[in-house]
Amino acid sequence: MPSVKRLQFSAAILAPPDVVWRHVTDLESYRRWTSAFAEGSTFDGAWERGAKIRFLAPNGDGMLSEIEESRPGEFLSIRHLGMITNGVEDTTSEAVLAWVPAYENYTFLPTPEGTTMVVDQDVAAEWERYMSEAWPKALGLLKELCEA
Repeated sequence: MPSVKRLQFSAAILAPPDVVWRHVTDLESYRRWTSAFAEGSTFDGAWERGAKIRFLAPNGDGMLSEIEESRPGEFLSIRHLGMITNGVEDTTSEAVLAWVPAYENYTFLPTPEGTTMVVDQDVAAEWERYMSEAWPKALGLLKELCEA
């Protein structure tokens, strides 16, 4: 995977891991904290191991993924399998095969004060700058939701 780089982000959140997990995966909370990536972001699917899940922008474009691992309040691993463009799932084009599978892993580490959430994400080179700017904003929004 030479065109993919793993980025890591973290946030100290003054809430227990189960609360952070709930805000990461609850549809209404998800829409709020992922607005840092695209206003109106949503998902269609489930957070259970083996489940297919689609991460979508308001126009319907997005990512086709699968939940690789799901341990509530501990660890979540999302395996990105392809893109969705104009309603069409693409898992086989040269452009997609250049970066799949790519992983997005969330680790919920309990601390005396609450949770340290660590995000490890594989990104294609052209998305590195965008993700490096958006993830800290997203984690800030998630922190606000969890601590409210």
